[in-house]
Amino acid sequence: MTMNNAGARRRPPTIHDVAREAGVSRGTVSRVLNGGHYVSPAAQEAVNAAIRRTGYVVNRHARSLITGRSDSVGFLLTEPQERFFEDPNFNVLLRGCTQALAAHDVPLLLMLAGTEDERRRLTRYITAGHVDGVLLVSSHSGDPIAEELREAGVPLVACGKPIGLGSRVSYVAADDRDGARDMVRHLLSLGRSRVGVVTGPLDTPGGVERLAGYKEVLGEAGMEVDERLIVSGDYSRASGEAGAERLLAQAPDVDAVFVASDLMAQGVLTTLERAGRRVPQDVAVGGFDDSPAAVAARPELTTIRQPWDRISTEMVRVLLAQIGGEDPAAVILPTELVKRESA
Repeated sequence: MTMNNAGARRRPPTIHDVAREAGVSRGTVSRVLNGGHYVSPAAQEAVNAAIRRTGYVVNRHARSLITGRSDSVGFLLTEPQERFFEDPNFNVLLRGCTQALAAHDVPLLLMLAGTEDERRRLTRYITAGHVDGVLLVSSHSGDPIAEELREAGVPLVACGKPIGLGSRVSYVAADDRDGARDMVRHLLSLGRSRVGVVTGPLDTPGGVERLAGYKEVLGEAGMEVDERLIVSGDYSRASGEAGAERLLAQAPDVDAVFVASDLMAQGVLTTLERAGRRVPQDVAVGGFDDSPAAVAARPELTTIRQPWDRISTEMVRVLLAQIGGEDPAAVILPTELVKRESA
């Protein structure tokens, strides 16, 4: 039975259709699709307009056979799965990176490596060429994955400066130390004299830098660092609760707390309420991140805003440049003090 043209299945547009529509050669279209090298702005604009008019979709499998690239990027989180769902910062960063890559028509693959076995499997997958590069999030010192990927020649950009790798790995980070300094100065400006801190993990750059900022401001104010006022956490809400309990036991006269993440600060608020300490009247509390946890807290948190949109955009920009052959780069972005009810 012969179908008429109206009933026939429409043939998807090809690169030849795009070239004919744009009035350029097939080679010019191919160069545009593979990065736009040696193509005039006018020709590139004509090809992009023709792609939109024809509805042409890149055959990624065919192109990968020619270019040797997967045309995809991995978002690698070296944390247990439950942390991905608990900590709102990871979701904000993932969404921002996905949107930034979508502008380049590059899909993002989420990879979770919370155990040694998962790390080994994902390292094999990545180094086999299944992604063109990796956005690495929450890398702890002693975690060899960044060094293994670097040695394998995989383009890599870390969120935060990887401890011990220096300039060998690209990274994008908020100025953790400066943000911590701003928060502690603010707490002291309120007349508080016993300022405690719940740190992040001290095997992460954020944990180290925020504690350093805390200590520096106490030094500037001529105050000794009292180790009883320093407790550690792991960025989880539960560790904030436990940290505040230790802090109250070790230094019951604490009148302010700088908490190295908003999620931990929620836990600190819970413990203070349980102990009958009013916030901010008895104890002022400052967080870090300006995540959704800050405005969900009661009272709402005074905190340090990390520019998550810029962080994700810069991570993608630096990674794509590295995939294109550029050298590693470092980007440090400013933070901002956001005053709310807790301090």
